[in-house]
Amino acid sequence: MSPRRDDPGAHDDPGSAPASGGAVEIEVEIEHDDGPPAGLPTGHDLRVLVETALATAGVDDGHVAITIVDADRIHELNREHRDRDRPTDVLSFPIDGAGPVAGPREIGDVVICPEHTVDVREAVVHGALHLVGWDHEVDDGEMLALQAQILAWLPAPGSDVATA
Repeated sequence: MSPRRDDPGAHDDPGSAPASGGAVEIEVEIEHDDGPPAGLPTGHDLRVLVETALATAGVDDGHVAITIVDADRIHELNREHRDRDRPTDVLSFPIDGAGPVAGPREIGDVVICPEHTVDVREAVVHGALHLVGWDHEVDDGEMLALQAQILAWLPAPGSDVATA
């Protein structure tokens, strides 16, 4: 079971997207020699992805930094912080998470490596869910199911899939 399910602000209705408060500040930094990768969500799409993922844990304010890096950098971070000597798709570094805070909330950082990511939008949602306490390595599949639901609620811009 996911640690977020017991939070009073957790989103319990799997059939509809949670409302977002719109007070999330998103900072995107590109540390990638090739510049922004194809498929990187920008502007409104990025904000909606992050805000919706955070809203599932009752978080509607704070700052999230998203950094795009190359395979060497994510490998280094994965080795340093998770003791795994290989590159990965996305890493999350939560700071304040979903609990109460005094002052402005620093939700945390999401680091994405496009070379190891099939879908950058999915990596954004995945990383944001980890920032607020979801963990697919210890739950019974709830985080990945929620991730899929969020992506179904928010189809990629230009897709012909209607939102629920």
